[in-house]
Amino acid sequence: MSAPGRGGSATSGPARGGAPKSAPVRVLLADDHTLVRRGVRLILDGEPDLTVVAEAGDGAEAVARAREGDVDLAVLDIAMPRMTGLQAARELSRRLPGLRILILTMYDNEQYFFEALKAGASGYVLKSVADRDLVEACRAAMRDEPFVYPGAERALVRAYLERLHRGEGRLPTRPVTEREEEILKLVAEGHTSKEIAELLFISAKTVERHRANLLQKLGLRDRLELTRYAIRAGLIEP
Repeated sequence: MSAPGRGGSATSGPARGGAPKSAPVRVLLADDHTLVRRGVRLILDGEPDLTVVAEAGDGAEAVARAREGDVDLAVLDIAMPRMTGLQAARELSRRLPGLRILILTMYDNEQYFFEALKAGASGYVLKSVADRDLVEACRAAMRDEPFVYPGAERALVRAYLERLHRGEGRLPTRPVTEREEEILKLVAEGHTSKEIAELLFISAKTVERHRANLLQKLGLRDRLELTRYAIRAGLIEP
């Protein structure tokens, strides 16, 4: 069965009745830990219908690699440098609506889960059970079906996606905008205003304005307090 996404890759198993075997699903794997990528790659490459064709060490690299056009499915970690997995998912959903996206994370967190759905992900898989759930999640994503870790109701996910599609889905109000979140993360990682401007294709003056707005909105005083806030918000690791 051909995938509904880009490139017409297979979603599962060999074809029946002597028909030619479909090409495996091409996977982009993004995680800032090399050992994690190596382990996940072993899991995926061990399946006949899945193959890892690209790796990335952060969200920005993942977006750039996916835009090269030969990927069907992106598996993204949440906590990555420069751009988080959620930020990368939002960007990829806007630029490549046919690309399927999975979030692979250590965070068993309901808010992250719903943020992942809102960002365009098809599923949310915990790293602690990746050896058990990831392959099934990849296949579900390519069938355009939601996948969540055990304990959540799949019907709840479908209902939420339907409401979101109708413009009725609502999450608690975000304290910062998506652009402010991007700048907050980069500031906390130690990037200068000039470097942030180059990464986000905006002016340094715009970066400084967003930074000032962040300090005022969050009631913070300096970069150190912004960094502490970014850690609490899960944008960077301590």
